Amino acid sequence: MNILALLQSIQPDLSNTDLRRFSRIAQAMLCLVGRVTMLGLSRWTGKGGSYRTVQRFFSTVLPWTAIFGQFFEQHLYQPEHEYFLAGDECVVTKSGKTTHGLDYFFSGLLNKIVPSIAIFTVSLVSLEERQAYPLQVRQVVRSAAEKAAAQARKKKPAKKEPPQPKRKPGRPKGSRNQDKTQVALTEELQRIQTTVKQQVARFKGRIRLRHIALDGYFGHNNALQMVRQCDLHLISKLRRDAALYFCYDGPQNSRGPHKRYGQKIDYQQLPEQYLVERRSEAGHETRIYQAELLHREFAQPLNVVILTKTHLHSGAFANVNLFSSDLELGYAELIDRYSLRFQIEFNFRDAKQHWGLEDFMNVKEVPLTNALNLSLFMVNLSQVLLREFRQTHPESGILDLKTHFRAARYLEETIKWLPQKPEPILLEQIFGRLSGLGRIHDVKVLASSP
Repeated sequence: MNILALLQSIQPDLSNTDLRRFSRIAQAMLCLVGRVTMLGLSRWTGKGGSYRTVQRFFSTVLPWTAIFGQFFEQHLYQPEHEYFLAGDECVVTKSGKTTHGLDYFFSGLLNKIVPSIAIFTVSLVSLEERQAYPLQVRQVVRSAAEKAAAQARKKKPAKKEPPQPKRKPGRPKGSRNQDKTQVALTEELQRIQTTVKQQVARFKGRIRLRHIALDGYFGHNNALQMVRQCDLHLISKLRRDAALYFCYDGPQNSRGPHKRYGQKIDYQQLPEQYLVERRSEAGHETRIYQAELLHREFAQPLNVVILTKTHLHSGAFANVNLFSSDLELGYAELIDRYSLRFQIEFNFRDAKQHWGLEDFMNVKEVPLTNALNLSLFMVNLSQVLLREFRQTHPESGILDLKTHFRAARYLEETIKWLPQKPEPILLEQIFGRLSGLGRIHDVKVLASSP
C-alpha cells in the first residue's frame, strides 16, 4: 500500500515538493500514536520530514477542492453507482482568542453554545456503498453583520405594544402578490450555494446529481430556493408541528382568486388514502404517509413523507415530517436518502478520533485551512486503503489499519540496525507478530509488509 503511488492522481494540482511532503505526512498520520499536531507528525515522518518541513507544508496554500475531486474520481468513483450530495456543519471546540474564525457556535454534541470554530462540508453519498466521501471543506467565518444579527436574536423580546385598531376587512388597497421564489439569501446560504455550485459544475456530465440532503435547520423556503438555483432538489425535514395543507380540489368561485389551500392536516387523523406502509413491532405501530402538500411559507408544493409512531398500550404519539421539492421521488427513496445524510457524521467522527480534527494547534488562516482539510482528506484516503486491506482482513477497521502501518515502521527501523538482513520468511513472521500487537481484530494469517 504505497501512499506516494496513491497520491499520484493529485500530482497535476501540486508541485513535486508539495506532493513529496504530502505523502510523508499522510504516512506519518497512519503510524502516529497520540495527538495529531505538527510536532507529533515530525516525530514519525522520518528522513526528509523534519519539523520545519511539516511547517512549510502547512504554510503552503493548497488547492484542496481540486485535490478532493481528483482523488475521488481516480480511486473512489464507481460509474455504475448512484450518488447525491449531502451537507452538514461540524463544530470543533477551541480555547484561546487568536484562532482564525473563532466564534461562539452551537455544539449539538454538548447541547450548548461554546467557543469554537465551525466547518461546513459537502460530500458525495453513494447509495450502493452506503458511504459518504467529503469533497469540500469550508470554514464558517461570520461577518460583523451576522454576529450582530445573532446577538439581536439572543436579546429579550421587547415589550408588546398596545393593540392597534383593527383595519377594515379585505385586502389593503395597492398591495401586490409576493413572489416567494425571489428571496434574499443570507450570507450563510450564499456561502453554501457557492460551495454546492462548484461541486455541481465539477461533476457535470460525469455524475448525474439531482438531490442534496440537508438537516432540519434548512427546512425552510429560503434554503429550498437556494438549492433550486443550483438546479438540484432539496431533501430535508420540517418541524413536527408544521402547518401543512392539502391541495384544494373543490369548486372555484367564478370571480376572485382561485383557492389553493384545502383542509389543514391533523397528524393524528391522516386520511387512509395517503397511507403507503404500516408495520407493528414491540408494541409500537409505525405508519408512513406520502402526499403532495402545501405550506404557506413555501413557494411550491412539497413532496411530504410523514412517519408516525404510536405506542399501542399508552397511546403515546410522535411524528417526523420529511420533505423534498422533487414531487416524483418515492417515499422509500426519500427516507433512504435523508437517512444516509447521517454518514457525514461518521466522517466527522473518524476525522476527530483518528486524523486530528480536534488536535490541531494552528491559529493562522492558511495552516488552519490545511489542517482542517487534511483531516477530512485522510477519511477518503483511509477508505481506499481499507478496501485493499480488507481483502485479506475482512473485519478490519481504521485502528487495525493504523496498527499495520505502525508495525511496518517499527520493522523498517529495526532492520536498519541488524548486521545482516533476515530471510524473507522470518521477516514475514516478525511482521505478522508485530502487526498483531494492539489490533482490535485478531489476525489468523500472517500479513505482508506494506
